[in-house]
Amino acid sequence: MPDPAVAPGREQACHAADNATWQARSRTAVWHPCTQTIRLEAAPPLPVAHGKGVWLHDYAGRRYLDATSSWWVNLFGHAHPALNAALKDQLDRMAHVMLAGCTHGPAVELSERLSALTGGVLGHCFYASDGASAVEIALKMSFHFWRNAGQPEKREFVCVQHGYHGETLGALGVTDVAIFRDAYAPLITPAHIVPSPDMREAAVGESAADVAHRAADALEALLAARAGQIAAVVIEPLVQCATGMAMHDPVYLERVRALCDRYAVHMVADEIAVGCGRTGTFFACQQAGTAAQPVWPDFLCLSKGISGGYLPLALVMTRDAIYARFQDEDINRSFLHSHSYTGNPMACRAALATLDLFDSEDVLVRNRARGARLAAALQSELAGALADGVITHLRRQGMIFAFDVAPEWIGERFSERFHLAARAHGVLMRPIGRTVYLMPPYVISDDEIDWLAEQTATILRATLNGTMA
Repeated sequence: MPDPAVAPGREQACHAADNATWQARSRTAVWHPCTQTIRLEAAPPLPVAHGKGVWLHDYAGRRYLDATSSWWVNLFGHAHPALNAALKDQLDRMAHVMLAGCTHGPAVELSERLSALTGGVLGHCFYASDGASAVEIALKMSFHFWRNAGQPEKREFVCVQHGYHGETLGALGVTDVAIFRDAYAPLITPAHIVPSPDMREAAVGESAADVAHRAADALEALLAARAGQIAAVVIEPLVQCATGMAMHDPVYLERVRALCDRYAVHMVADEIAVGCGRTGTFFACQQAGTAAQPVWPDFLCLSKGISGGYLPLALVMTRDAIYARFQDEDINRSFLHSHSYTGNPMACRAALATLDLFDSEDVLVRNRARGARLAAALQSELAGALADGVITHLRRQGMIFAFDVAPEWIGERFSERFHLAARAHGVLMRPIGRTVYLMPPYVISDDEIDWLAEQTATILRATLNGTMA
Protein backbone atom coordinates (compact mmCIF):
# COMPACT_ATOMS: atom_id res chain seq x y z
CA MET A 1 0.00 0.00 0.00
CA PRO A 2 1.45 3.45 -0.86
CA ASP A 3 2.75 5.48 2.05
CA PRO A 4 0.04 8.06 2.86
CA ALA A 5 2.62 10.33 4.45
CA VAL A 6 4.42 11.33 1.27
CA ALA A 7 5.79 14.85 0.97
CA PRO A 8 3.27 17.22 -0.61
CA GLY A 9 3.72 18.28 -4.21
CA ARG A 10 4.04 21.89 -5.33
CA GLU A 11 0.29 22.49 -5.47
CA GLN A 12 -0.19 20.93 -2.04
CA ALA A 13 2.77 22.83 -0.61
CA CYS A 14 1.05 26.13 -1.26
CA HIS A 15 -1.59 25.01 1.22
CA ALA A 16 0.88 23.81 3.85
CA ALA A 17 0.79 27.20 5.50
CA ASP A 18 -2.92 26.69 6.03
CA ASN A 19 -2.12 23.93 8.53
CA ALA A 20 -0.02 26.31 10.60
CA THR A 21 -2.62 29.05 10.24
CA TRP A 22 -5.44 26.86 11.51
CA GLN A 23 -3.28 25.60 14.36
CA ALA A 24 -2.43 29.15 15.42
CA ARG A 25 -6.04 30.31 15.19
CA SER A 26 -7.19 27.26 17.15
CA ARG A 27 -4.70 27.91 19.94
CA THR A 28 -6.01 31.46 20.18
CA ALA A 29 -9.74 30.76 19.95
CA VAL A 30 -10.48 27.17 21.06
CA TRP A 31 -10.17 25.49 24.46
CA HIS A 32 -9.31 21.93 23.44
CA PRO A 33 -10.70 19.03 25.49
CA CYS A 34 -8.54 16.56 27.39
CA THR A 35 -5.50 18.71 26.58
CA GLN A 36 -2.73 20.41 28.54
CA THR A 37 -3.07 23.81 26.91
CA ILE A 38 0.53 24.69 27.73
CA ARG A 39 1.60 21.87 25.38
CA LEU A 40 -0.25 23.21 22.33
CA GLU A 41 2.92 24.78 20.92
CA ALA A 42 4.94 21.58 21.22
CA ALA A 43 2.04 19.34 20.18
CA PRO A 44 -0.25 21.47 18.00
CA PRO A 45 -3.67 20.09 17.09
CA LEU A 46 -3.92 18.21 13.81
CA PRO A 47 -5.76 20.50 11.34
CA VAL A 48 -8.34 18.36 9.54
CA ALA A 49 -9.80 19.64 6.29
CA HIS A 50 -11.99 16.67 5.35
CA GLY A 51 -12.41 12.93 5.79
CA LYS A 52 -13.34 9.95 3.65
CA GLY A 53 -13.57 6.35 4.78
CA VAL A 54 -10.89 5.59 7.35
CA TRP A 55 -8.81 8.59 6.28
CA LEU A 56 -8.57 12.17 7.53
CA HIS A 57 -6.91 14.82 5.31
CA ASP A 58 -5.13 17.97 6.43
CA TYR A 59 -4.90 21.26 4.52
CA ALA A 60 -1.63 20.27 2.86
CA GLY A 61 -3.12 17.14 1.29
CA ARG A 62 -1.52 14.75 3.72
CA ARG A 63 -3.73 11.95 5.03
CA TYR A 64 -3.95 10.02 8.30
CA LEU A 65 -5.60 6.69 9.05
CA ASP A 66 -8.12 7.36 11.84
CA ALA A 67 -7.11 4.41 14.03
CA THR A 68 -9.29 5.53 16.95
CA SER A 69 -12.49 6.28 15.00
CA SER A 70 -12.23 9.88 16.25
CA TRP A 71 -12.70 9.08 19.95
CA TRP A 72 -14.54 5.83 19.16
CA VAL A 73 -17.56 7.35 17.37
CA ASN A 74 -17.08 6.98 13.59
CA LEU A 75 -18.12 3.35 13.25
CA PHE A 76 -18.31 3.48 9.46
CA GLY A 77 -15.62 6.04 8.85
CA HIS A 78 -16.06 9.52 7.45
CA ALA A 79 -18.53 10.76 4.82
CA HIS A 80 -20.26 7.41 4.44
CA PRO A 81 -22.63 7.74 1.46
CA ALA A 82 -25.59 6.01 3.13
CA LEU A 83 -25.33 8.10 6.30
CA ASN A 84 -24.84 11.28 4.25
CA ALA A 85 -27.95 10.51 2.19
CA ALA A 86 -30.10 9.84 5.25
CA LEU A 87 -29.14 13.12 6.86
CA LYS A 88 -29.66 15.11 3.68
CA ASP A 89 -33.14 13.62 3.39
CA GLN A 90 -33.94 14.37 7.04
CA LEU A 91 -32.66 17.93 6.69
CA ASP A 92 -35.31 18.59 4.05
CA ARG A 93 -37.99 17.20 6.36
CA MET A 94 -37.20 18.62 9.81
CA ALA A 95 -34.01 19.53 11.63
CA HIS A 96 -35.41 19.82 15.14
CA VAL A 97 -38.56 19.89 17.23
CA MET A 98 -38.92 19.73 21.00
CA LEU A 99 -39.68 16.27 22.38
CA ALA A 100 -41.63 17.64 25.35
CA GLY A 101 -45.24 17.72 24.19
CA CYS A 102 -44.28 16.53 20.68
CA THR A 103 -42.97 13.38 19.06
CA HIS A 104 -41.55 12.43 15.68
CA GLY A 105 -40.80 9.40 13.56
CA PRO A 106 -37.01 9.11 14.01
CA ALA A 107 -37.21 9.10 17.84
CA VAL A 108 -40.10 6.62 17.90
CA GLU A 109 -38.57 4.28 15.32
CA LEU A 110 -35.13 4.36 16.93
CA SER A 111 -36.62 3.55 20.34
CA GLU A 112 -38.59 0.65 18.87
CA ARG A 113 -35.62 -0.81 17.01
CA LEU A 114 -33.25 -0.58 19.97
CA SER A 115 -35.83 -2.22 22.24
CA ALA A 116 -36.23 -5.02 19.70
CA LEU A 117 -32.47 -5.64 19.86
CA THR A 118 -32.92 -6.46 23.56
CA GLY A 119 -35.86 -8.74 22.88
CA GLY A 120 -38.14 -6.14 24.42
CA VAL A 121 -36.47 -6.41 27.85
CA LEU A 122 -35.36 -2.76 27.72
CA GLY A 123 -37.14 0.19 26.15
CA HIS A 124 -38.60 3.65 26.80
CA CYS A 125 -35.47 5.37 25.51
CA PHE A 126 -34.69 8.65 27.24
CA TYR A 127 -32.55 10.81 24.96
CA ALA A 128 -29.60 13.06 25.74
CA SER A 129 -26.63 14.41 23.83
CA ASP A 130 -23.48 12.82 25.31
CA GLY A 131 -22.31 9.89 27.37
CA ALA A 132 -21.87 11.70 30.68
CA SER A 133 -25.44 13.01 30.39
CA ALA A 134 -26.72 9.47 29.83
CA VAL A 135 -24.95 8.30 32.98
CA GLU A 136 -26.36 11.25 34.93
CA ILE A 137 -29.85 10.32 33.74
CA ALA A 138 -29.44 6.68 34.79
CA LEU A 139 -28.20 7.71 38.25
CA LYS A 140 -31.08 10.14 38.72
CA MET A 141 -33.61 7.58 37.51
CA SER A 142 -32.30 4.95 39.90
CA PHE A 143 -32.33 7.28 42.91
CA HIS A 144 -35.78 8.63 41.99
CA PHE A 145 -37.14 5.09 41.49
CA TRP A 146 -36.19 4.10 45.01
CA ARG A 147 -37.67 7.30 46.40
CA ASN A 148 -40.93 6.60 44.55
CA ALA A 149 -40.80 3.04 45.89
CA GLY A 150 -40.71 4.36 49.48
CA GLN A 151 -36.99 3.68 49.98
CA PRO A 152 -35.34 7.12 49.83
CA GLU A 153 -32.42 5.85 51.91
CA LYS A 154 -31.17 3.96 48.84
CA ARG A 155 -29.11 6.82 47.49
CA GLU A 156 -25.54 5.49 47.29
CA PHE A 157 -23.80 4.18 44.20
CA VAL A 158 -21.09 1.63 43.51
CA CYS A 159 -18.50 1.89 40.76
CA VAL A 160 -15.53 -0.20 39.67
CA GLN A 161 -11.92 0.72 40.40
CA HIS A 162 -10.40 2.75 37.54
CA GLY A 163 -13.81 3.02 35.86
CA TYR A 164 -14.76 6.06 33.79
CA HIS A 165 -18.30 7.31 33.20
CA GLY A 166 -17.92 10.94 32.14
CA GLU A 167 -16.92 14.29 33.54
CA THR A 168 -20.09 16.02 34.69
CA LEU A 169 -20.35 16.08 38.47
CA GLY A 170 -22.71 13.14 38.86
CA ALA A 171 -20.74 11.04 36.40
CA LEU A 172 -17.47 11.96 38.14
CA GLY A 173 -19.00 10.63 41.35
CA VAL A 174 -18.91 7.13 39.83
CA THR A 175 -15.59 7.65 38.02
CA ASP A 176 -12.33 6.43 39.51
CA VAL A 177 -9.74 8.10 37.30
CA ALA A 178 -7.85 10.53 39.50
CA ILE A 179 -6.72 12.92 36.76
CA PHE A 180 -10.35 13.70 35.91
CA ARG A 181 -11.89 13.48 39.37
CA ASP A 182 -9.57 14.70 42.10
CA ALA A 183 -9.51 18.42 41.23
CA TYR A 184 -13.28 18.53 41.72
CA ALA A 185 -13.48 16.25 44.77
CA PRO A 186 -15.10 18.92 47.00
CA LEU A 187 -18.01 19.14 44.54
CA ILE A 188 -18.58 15.40 44.17
CA THR A 189 -20.66 12.89 46.10
CA PRO A 190 -18.29 9.90 46.11
CA ALA A 191 -19.35 6.35 45.36
CA HIS A 192 -18.23 3.06 46.83
CA ILE A 193 -15.34 1.70 44.75
CA VAL A 194 -14.97 -2.05 44.30
CA PRO A 195 -12.02 -3.92 42.72
CA SER A 196 -11.77 -4.12 38.95
CA PRO A 197 -12.10 -7.50 37.20
CA ASP A 198 -9.23 -6.43 34.91
CA MET A 199 -7.68 -9.65 33.58
CA ARG A 200 -4.22 -8.08 33.83
CA GLU A 201 -4.53 -8.49 37.60
CA ALA A 202 -4.32 -12.26 37.31
CA ALA A 203 -1.70 -13.83 39.56
CA VAL A 204 0.41 -16.75 38.39
CA GLY A 205 -1.91 -19.66 37.71
CA GLU A 206 -5.05 -17.51 37.70
CA SER A 207 -7.40 -17.10 34.74
CA ALA A 208 -9.38 -14.03 33.70
CA ALA A 209 -12.45 -15.74 35.15
CA ASP A 210 -10.66 -16.13 38.50
CA VAL A 211 -9.98 -12.39 38.60
CA ALA A 212 -13.63 -11.70 37.71
CA HIS A 213 -14.89 -13.93 40.52
CA ARG A 214 -12.50 -12.34 43.01
CA ALA A 215 -13.78 -8.88 42.05
CA ALA A 216 -17.40 -10.04 42.26
CA ASP A 217 -16.77 -11.49 45.73
CA ALA A 218 -15.68 -8.03 46.89
CA LEU A 219 -18.86 -6.51 45.44
CA GLU A 220 -20.91 -9.15 47.21
CA ALA A 221 -19.34 -8.27 50.55
CA LEU A 222 -20.19 -4.60 50.05
CA LEU A 223 -23.78 -5.30 49.03
CA ALA A 224 -24.27 -7.65 51.98
CA ALA A 225 -23.31 -4.79 54.27
CA ARG A 226 -24.86 -1.77 52.50
CA ALA A 227 -27.63 -2.93 50.12
CA GLY A 228 -30.24 -1.04 52.12
CA GLN A 229 -28.49 2.22 51.23
CA ILE A 230 -27.23 1.40 47.72
CA ALA A 231 -29.30 2.37 44.68
CA ALA A 232 -27.19 0.99 41.81
CA VAL A 233 -23.94 -0.56 40.65
CA VAL A 234 -22.43 1.12 37.56
CA ILE A 235 -20.12 -0.90 35.29
CA GLU A 236 -18.53 -0.82 31.85
CA PRO A 237 -19.25 -4.26 30.37
CA LEU A 238 -16.22 -6.24 29.09
CA VAL A 239 -13.83 -3.28 28.61
CA GLN A 240 -13.03 -0.34 30.89
CA CYS A 241 -11.90 1.87 28.05
CA ALA A 242 -10.69 5.22 29.36
CA THR A 243 -8.54 3.67 32.07
CA GLY A 244 -6.43 1.83 29.49
CA MET A 245 -8.63 -0.80 27.82
CA ALA A 246 -8.92 -3.03 30.90
CA MET A 247 -10.71 -6.17 29.68
CA HIS A 248 -12.54 -8.74 31.78
CA ASP A 249 -14.27 -12.09 31.54
CA PRO A 250 -18.06 -12.03 30.85
CA VAL A 251 -18.67 -14.07 33.99
CA TYR A 252 -18.27 -10.81 35.91
CA LEU A 253 -21.44 -9.47 34.30
CA GLU A 254 -23.30 -12.65 35.26
CA ARG A 255 -22.17 -12.31 38.86
CA VAL A 256 -23.09 -8.61 39.02
CA ARG A 257 -26.55 -9.29 37.61
CA ALA A 258 -27.16 -12.09 40.14
CA LEU A 259 -25.93 -9.96 43.04
CA CYS A 260 -28.06 -6.98 42.02
CA ASP A 261 -31.10 -9.26 41.88
CA ARG A 262 -30.32 -10.84 45.26
CA TYR A 263 -29.78 -7.54 47.07
CA ALA A 264 -32.40 -5.41 45.26
CA VAL A 265 -29.91 -3.02 43.66
CA HIS A 266 -30.04 -1.65 40.11
CA MET A 267 -27.44 -2.67 37.52
CA VAL A 268 -26.38 0.18 35.23
CA ALA A 269 -24.45 -0.84 32.10
CA ASP A 270 -22.43 2.00 30.61
CA GLU A 271 -22.12 0.83 26.98
CA ILE A 272 -21.23 4.28 25.70
CA ALA A 273 -17.86 3.12 24.36
CA VAL A 274 -18.39 -0.64 24.15
CA GLY A 275 -21.86 -0.74 22.56
CA CYS A 276 -22.79 -0.71 18.89
CA GLY A 277 -20.67 -3.72 17.96
CA ARG A 278 -17.29 -2.69 19.40
CA THR A 279 -16.90 -5.82 21.51
CA GLY A 280 -18.17 -8.27 18.88
CA THR A 281 -21.89 -8.20 19.73
CA PHE A 282 -24.16 -5.21 19.31
CA PHE A 283 -24.44 -4.83 23.09
CA ALA A 284 -21.49 -5.98 25.18
CA CYS A 285 -23.89 -7.44 27.77
CA GLN A 286 -25.02 -10.00 25.20
CA GLN A 287 -21.78 -11.92 25.71
CA ALA A 288 -22.79 -12.86 29.26
CA GLY A 289 -25.46 -15.42 30.07
CA THR A 290 -26.68 -17.45 27.10
CA ALA A 291 -27.70 -16.63 23.56
CA ALA A 292 -31.32 -17.24 24.53
CA GLN A 293 -31.07 -15.35 27.82
CA PRO A 294 -28.32 -12.74 27.80
CA VAL A 295 -27.55 -10.64 30.84
CA TRP A 296 -29.52 -7.40 30.61
CA PRO A 297 -29.05 -4.51 33.04
CA ASP A 298 -31.78 -2.35 34.56
CA PHE A 299 -30.40 0.71 32.77
CA LEU A 300 -28.32 0.66 29.58
CA CYS A 301 -26.51 3.81 28.42
CA LEU A 302 -25.53 4.34 24.77
CA SER A 303 -23.76 7.18 22.98
CA LYS A 304 -20.66 7.62 20.77
CA GLY A 305 -21.16 5.21 17.86
CA ILE A 306 -24.95 5.09 17.96
CA SER A 307 -25.17 8.01 15.50
CA GLY A 308 -22.29 6.68 13.39
CA GLY A 309 -20.18 9.59 14.62
CA TYR A 310 -22.30 12.16 12.81
CA LEU A 311 -24.17 14.03 15.54
CA PRO A 312 -24.18 14.13 19.36
CA LEU A 313 -26.66 11.58 20.68
CA ALA A 314 -27.01 9.56 23.86
CA LEU A 315 -29.80 7.55 25.39
CA VAL A 316 -30.79 5.47 28.39
CA MET A 317 -32.95 2.35 28.08
CA THR A 318 -34.68 0.81 31.06
CA ARG A 319 -37.21 -1.84 32.08
CA ASP A 320 -40.99 -1.43 32.05
CA ALA A 321 -41.19 -1.93 35.83
CA ILE A 322 -38.86 1.03 36.39
CA TYR A 323 -40.77 3.22 33.93
CA ALA A 324 -44.04 2.32 35.69
CA ARG A 325 -42.78 3.75 39.01
CA PHE A 326 -42.82 7.23 37.48
CA GLN A 327 -46.45 7.10 36.26
CA ASP A 328 -48.32 9.10 38.88
CA GLU A 329 -50.62 12.11 39.15
CA ASP A 330 -48.16 13.63 41.63
CA ILE A 331 -45.77 15.61 39.44
CA ASN A 332 -42.98 15.16 41.99
CA ARG A 333 -42.98 11.46 41.15
CA SER A 334 -42.39 12.15 37.44
CA PHE A 335 -38.97 12.24 35.80
CA LEU A 336 -38.66 15.81 34.55
CA HIS A 337 -35.04 15.80 33.38
CA SER A 338 -34.67 17.47 29.96
CA HIS A 339 -32.54 19.49 27.60
CA SER A 340 -33.46 21.47 24.52
CA TYR A 341 -32.10 19.02 21.93
CA THR A 342 -33.50 15.85 23.53
CA GLY A 343 -34.26 13.33 20.76
CA ASN A 344 -33.07 15.61 17.96
CA PRO A 345 -34.55 14.25 14.69
CA MET A 346 -31.30 14.63 12.74
CA ALA A 347 -29.33 12.67 15.33
CA CYS A 348 -32.01 9.99 15.61
CA ARG A 349 -32.12 9.66 11.82
CA ALA A 350 -28.34 9.21 11.77
CA ALA A 351 -28.75 6.44 14.35
CA LEU A 352 -31.45 4.74 12.26
CA ALA A 353 -29.18 4.84 9.21
CA THR A 354 -26.40 3.38 11.35
CA LEU A 355 -28.65 0.49 12.39
CA ASP A 356 -29.57 0.00 8.71
CA LEU A 357 -25.89 -0.50 7.90
CA PHE A 358 -25.56 -3.14 10.60
CA ASP A 359 -28.39 -5.04 8.92
CA SER A 360 -27.54 -4.53 5.24
CA GLU A 361 -23.80 -5.17 5.55
CA ASP A 362 -23.88 -7.95 8.18
CA VAL A 363 -21.39 -5.86 10.12
CA LEU A 364 -20.93 -8.09 13.16
CA VAL A 365 -20.04 -11.11 11.01
CA ARG A 366 -17.68 -9.10 8.81
CA ASN A 367 -16.02 -7.56 11.86
CA ARG A 368 -15.04 -11.01 13.13
CA ALA A 369 -12.87 -11.45 10.06
CA ARG A 370 -11.51 -7.89 10.27
CA GLY A 371 -10.75 -8.27 13.96
CA ALA A 372 -9.01 -11.60 13.52
CA ARG A 373 -6.85 -10.22 10.70
CA LEU A 374 -5.76 -7.15 12.66
CA ALA A 375 -5.09 -9.22 15.78
CA ALA A 376 -2.89 -11.62 13.79
CA ALA A 377 -1.08 -8.77 12.04
CA LEU A 378 -0.36 -6.99 15.34
CA GLN A 379 0.85 -10.24 16.90
CA SER A 380 3.28 -10.68 14.02
CA GLU A 381 4.51 -7.08 13.86
CA LEU A 382 4.92 -6.73 17.63
CA ALA A 383 6.36 -10.18 18.29
CA GLY A 384 9.85 -8.82 18.94
CA ALA A 385 8.62 -6.16 21.35
CA LEU A 386 6.62 -8.79 23.23
CA ALA A 387 9.55 -11.19 23.43
CA ASP A 388 11.86 -8.46 24.71
CA GLY A 389 9.39 -7.31 27.35
CA VAL A 390 9.06 -3.87 25.80
CA ILE A 391 5.30 -4.34 25.63
CA THR A 392 2.93 -6.55 27.61
CA HIS A 393 -0.68 -7.72 27.53
CA LEU A 394 -1.36 -7.55 23.79
CA ARG A 395 -5.10 -8.04 23.89
CA ARG A 396 -8.30 -7.82 21.91
CA GLN A 397 -12.03 -7.68 22.50
CA GLY A 398 -13.96 -7.57 19.23
CA MET A 399 -12.73 -4.50 17.35
CA ILE A 400 -10.80 -3.11 20.33
CA PHE A 401 -7.03 -3.78 20.40
CA ALA A 402 -4.48 -2.70 23.00
CA PHE A 403 -1.07 -3.31 24.51
CA ASP A 404 0.88 -1.74 27.37
CA VAL A 405 4.39 -0.38 27.10
CA ALA A 406 6.54 -1.50 30.04
CA PRO A 407 7.14 1.37 32.53
CA GLU A 408 10.91 1.28 32.14
CA TRP A 409 10.56 2.05 28.42
CA ILE A 410 8.14 4.94 28.33
CA GLY A 411 10.27 7.92 29.41
CA GLU A 412 8.83 11.44 29.55
CA ARG A 413 5.51 12.31 27.88
CA PHE A 414 5.19 8.92 26.21
CA SER A 415 1.62 9.47 25.04
CA GLU A 416 2.43 12.83 23.44
CA ARG A 417 5.57 11.50 21.75
CA PHE A 418 3.72 8.48 20.40
CA HIS A 419 0.88 10.65 19.11
CA LEU A 420 3.27 12.95 17.25
CA ALA A 421 5.27 10.01 15.85
CA ALA A 422 2.01 8.46 14.64
CA ARG A 423 1.06 11.66 12.83
CA ALA A 424 4.48 11.70 11.17
CA HIS A 425 3.74 8.21 9.87
CA GLY A 426 0.23 9.01 8.64
CA VAL A 427 -1.80 7.60 11.55
CA LEU A 428 -4.05 9.25 14.12
CA MET A 429 -3.47 7.46 17.44
CA ARG A 430 -3.55 8.83 20.99
CA PRO A 431 -2.41 6.43 23.74
CA ILE A 432 -3.97 6.43 27.20
CA GLY A 433 -0.98 6.75 29.49
CA ARG A 434 1.29 3.87 28.49
CA THR A 435 -1.53 1.92 26.84
CA VAL A 436 -1.53 1.98 23.04
CA TYR A 437 -4.92 1.09 21.59
CA LEU A 438 -6.61 0.83 18.21
CA MET A 439 -10.34 1.14 17.48
CA PRO A 440 -10.46 1.51 13.70
CA PRO A 441 -13.66 2.14 11.74
CA TYR A 442 -15.57 -0.95 10.66
CA VAL A 443 -14.96 -0.13 6.97
CA ILE A 444 -11.19 -0.66 7.17
CA SER A 445 -9.92 -2.83 4.29
CA ASP A 446 -7.52 -5.78 4.43
CA ASP A 447 -4.72 -3.69 2.92
CA GLU A 448 -5.37 -0.89 5.41
CA ILE A 449 -5.37 -3.41 8.28
CA ASP A 450 -1.98 -4.79 7.27
CA TRP A 451 -0.54 -1.30 6.79
CA LEU A 452 -1.91 -0.12 10.16
CA ALA A 453 -0.33 -3.05 12.01
CA GLU A 454 3.01 -2.42 10.30
CA GLN A 455 2.88 1.29 11.11
CA THR A 456 1.96 0.62 14.75
CA ALA A 457 5.22 -1.28 15.21
CA THR A 458 7.17 1.40 13.30
CA ILE A 459 5.64 4.18 15.40
CA LEU A 460 6.47 2.35 18.60
CA ARG A 461 10.12 2.05 17.56
CA ALA A 462 10.24 5.72 16.54
CA THR A 463 8.72 6.78 19.86
CA LEU A 464 11.29 4.81 21.82
CA ASN A 465 14.06 6.62 19.93
CA GLY A 466 15.37 3.56 18.18
CA THR A 467 16.33 1.84 21.43
CA MET A 468 14.28 -1.22 20.53
CA ALA A 469 15.83 -3.63 18.05
